[in-house]
Amino acid sequence: MSPREKHVVWAWIILPLALVGGVAAADPNLGSLTLEEAQLGYKSLFNGKDLRDWDGDPAVWSVQRGVILGSSDGRPLRENSFLVSRRKYGDFELRFEVKLRNGNSGLQFRSERFGDWGVRGYQVDFATGKGWGNLHGEGLPGGLILDGWQDKAEFAVRSEWNRISLRCEGNRIRVWVNGVVVNDVLDPGATLGVLALQLHRGEAMQVEFRNIRILEIPRD
Repeated sequence: MSPREKHVVWAWIILPLALVGGVAAADPNLGSLTLEEAQLGYKSLFNGKDLRDWDGDPAVWSVQRGVILGSSDGRPLRENSFLVSRRKYGDFELRFEVKLRNGNSGLQFRSERFGDWGVRGYQVDFATGKGWGNLHGEGLPGGLILDGWQDKAEFAVRSEWNRISLRCEGNRIRVWVNGVVVNDVLDPGATLGVLALQLHRGEAMQVEFRNIRILEIPRD
């Protein structure tokens, strides 16, 4: 076999292996779906490069190192600032990862946008201390809807990246933190609205999000 023929044979062997390796080693920051998620119909809401599916104040929201970064360092906020989805969602399952350096953040859902980057409605809370996993009514009269911390989230929260799942079907809302169910509630509130990531007013803080994907659930 000539050197050229050997080169061709090795190319046919190495190329498939490289492709398989590329899939297996896909950067999780890029919002890549697992094979199972792709088959189920999940869609990525963050491509790891830009914020095309979102709208927020560019002074505090950006993409850094393949993650969504919210930071008020050097720019203290008088009001909460949100990175808002360009679409509204009703029934769905949302999966993402979040890392909180300090302060208070959250994920709004089925919420109403107002002003430039203001949002009110349901929120899954992430906060230093006992805020993780709470179901909160941002800008709503009732405030805290259900505490997800006691005997639940307190054992599940990690210091680095945390996996959050949120499933909304009709009036039923369920929240998981690192695989632990921390909230399962029926609440007769809004059933459609935007998603939004929160950067809280007050002390300088930082939060990161990655791997955001959603499965929309058809309604009967």
